[in-house]
Amino acid sequence: MSRSRVRVFFSGRVQGVGFRHTVKQVAAGYEVVGTVRNMADGRVELVAEGGREELEAFRQGIRDAGLDGFIRQEEDEWAGARNDLRGFEIVVR
Repeated sequence: MSRSRVRVFFSGRVQGVGFRHTVKQVAAGYEVVGTVRNMADGRVELVAEGGREELEAFRQGIRDAGLDGFIRQEEDEWAGARNDLRGFEIVVR
């Protein structure tokens, strides 16, 4: 199975609502590795690697975990895995 990397920018009311912590909890249920962080412009950035189907299921799991109502838009960028991520972390500047 080939691995993919997805970078997703979530916009809406995604900061100050426990978004990053919920994403980290959801990640534990999937075979993915990655990071999630707040951005200065009010968006949240998710970078994750895993199988394409697993990543798609993870993104749906994020919405199903009660975050759907906070997300106004998702912008994604797909690429091949770089295999430079371990575990799943919240990045704090």
